[in-house]
Amino acid sequence: MAAASSPDAKLYVIPGSHPAMAARRMLELKGIEYRRIDLMPVISRGALRALRFPSNTVPSLAIGGRKLTGSRAIARELDAIRPDPPLYPAEQERRVAVEDAERWGEEVLQPAVRRILWNALKRNRAPLASYAEGARLGVPIGLAVKTAGPIVAAATRMNRADDEAVRHDLASFPGWLKRIDDWIAEGVLGSDPPNAADLQIGASIHLAMTLDDLRPTIAARPAGQLAMRAIPDFPGQAPPILPPAWLAPVREAEQTPAAK
Repeated sequence: MAAASSPDAKLYVIPGSHPAMAARRMLELKGIEYRRIDLMPVISRGALRALRFPSNTVPSLAIGGRKLTGSRAIARELDAIRPDPPLYPAEQERRVAVEDAERWGEEVLQPAVRRILWNALKRNRAPLASYAEGARLGVPIGLAVKTAGPIVAAATRMNRADDEAVRHDLASFPGWLKRIDDWIAEGVLGSDPPNAADLQIGASIHLAMTLDDLRPTIAARPAGQLAMRAIPDFPGQAPPILPPAWLAPVREAEQTPAAK
């Protein structure tokens, strides 16, 4: 597909951000050229506020004189700008199902995976460099990682990635995977090309798969296969970090055959 001419399109992201990765994939699928602007976590909030975006989070997109924040808002705007390939089904009942899954992906799964990641990085900052692969942050990646202690601590607080919350997230994770597998079986997820919910949920699941603690539970399931199709490339890799006791519910899920 030829790229659409949109030289003014600027996508503001944080390296390793799963909703930002979903927005990047949307632009690529639509064939819309854009300039990616990488921001540092936490510091990004002030930058986006100064640029007068609707919110101070990523992804934020400036396109066609409009400023949008959030992968759901971006998906709808991109469908209006360039309808093909569509991110939402034309048939109303199917669209509602996709929008419901997309909303759940943003409101439940996305923050949980973010909490799990920041809690892991709080324990071991070394993997940060892998999530910044290919990013242009204005400082050497090695230096950014070495001085990232305050940023990691602030991000952990801002995202409420405390131990109790993350233990709860991990206990819920097997049920979330089953929900995704069921949506795939029902045809809500798994479109070709991917729909908005595929990208929203697939980005979160692929980010979770960058954690060695979670990858074995996810990879062979329909949810893991969906993530790899929807978001083929995702930087980052973290070795086992989280306490084994927290992972017991996840490990039990590995022993349960996933629906095909």
